[in-house]
Amino acid sequence: MKSCEEWKPFMIMIAIDVSFAVVNILLKKVLEEGMNHLVFITYRLSIATVFVGSIGYFKERNSRPRLTFRILCYLFFSAIVGASVTQYFFLLGIQYTSATFACAFVNMVPVVTFLLALPFGLETVNIKCNSGRAKILGTLVCIVGALMLTLFKGKGLFNFSHSESSLKLLASTRTQEKWTIGVIALILGTVFWSSWFILQSKISKRYPCQYSSTAIMSFFGAIQSAVICLFIDHNLSIWALRGKIQIIAILYAGIVGSGLCFVGMSWCVKKRGPVFTAAFSPFVQIMAAMIDIPVLHEQLYLGSVVGSILVMIGLYILLWGKSKEVQKRLIKLAEEAEKTKEQEPQQPQIQLLTVSCDSRCQ
Repeated sequence: MKSCEEWKPFMIMIAIDVSFAVVNILLKKVLEEGMNHLVFITYRLSIATVFVGSIGYFKERNSRPRLTFRILCYLFFSAIVGASVTQYFFLLGIQYTSATFACAFVNMVPVVTFLLALPFGLETVNIKCNSGRAKILGTLVCIVGALMLTLFKGKGLFNFSHSESSLKLLASTRTQEKWTIGVIALILGTVFWSSWFILQSKISKRYPCQYSSTAIMSFFGAIQSAVICLFIDHNLSIWALRGKIQIIAILYAGIVGSGLCFVGMSWCVKKRGPVFTAAFSPFVQIMAAMIDIPVLHEQLYLGSVVGSILVMIGLYILLWGKSKEVQKRLIKLAEEAEKTKEQEPQQPQIQLLTVSCDSRCQ
């Protein structure tokens, strides 16, 4: 039972990455059909609000703490850096650069989260300990793997001629100005997404109700994305859904992607911290590739395979260092508990001796 509880966050994050990979594939399909990405974000967050809010109302109504104005502000900013604006930046970056280039920034999220967690005291690095050195080494290996995924293409492992032509068509339509805008959007999206893990660690302590906090965050995110969409495009016809694939994509992305996945990530941040949860971000690209190749016949290159292996090795080293730190903390807490137990029975004996001495003096 104890080992199962230790592996529970790991298994939940793997399931979340698989779910996010499916969301990305469905998103790719609906965007190819011409659906506005801000409309997609608004709909998925609205569905997540209704679905998760219903669960939270019944499951957490007896344990829910008081919702203060400060917590609402935290959740409002959490929606900005984790739901509405961040997704807009990433989708804008994909539109103006490429999906592969954007994935490099997603793979950098664990490193940025680790660096942001250091000044807030959420993470510590002791170079003298093996766990501290493992965390640094794992971070560096993840960076190398992320760069390998993007910069080194290598030979194609499958013979899909249409993927080559589509890549050339996309490359020919991009301008240098749009590429610069896309890079800036991806940088902002990466910093915002990393900041969400840091902010969520604060929220989980003040408002430890994952379903309710996710519902409120999704509600704020839906309003924010709708306002941005109406500000950019005044055409109301873009809000009309066309075809079953758009309805299926929105329902799945809302219930699973923006609902259950954010609940699971909030729980993992509460249990293991922001860096542990963010470290699984590169796996989304790997999971998506595993589905893309047999279903959508996307090309797989040697650089992607080598980079993915390096990302997994770096992630394992980083998580090994984190697990060693957790073990050390548990051992330290157990030793302190034993010391307090040893000192507790001595106190009554001292009191009895003082009483007997006083009685003799009388």
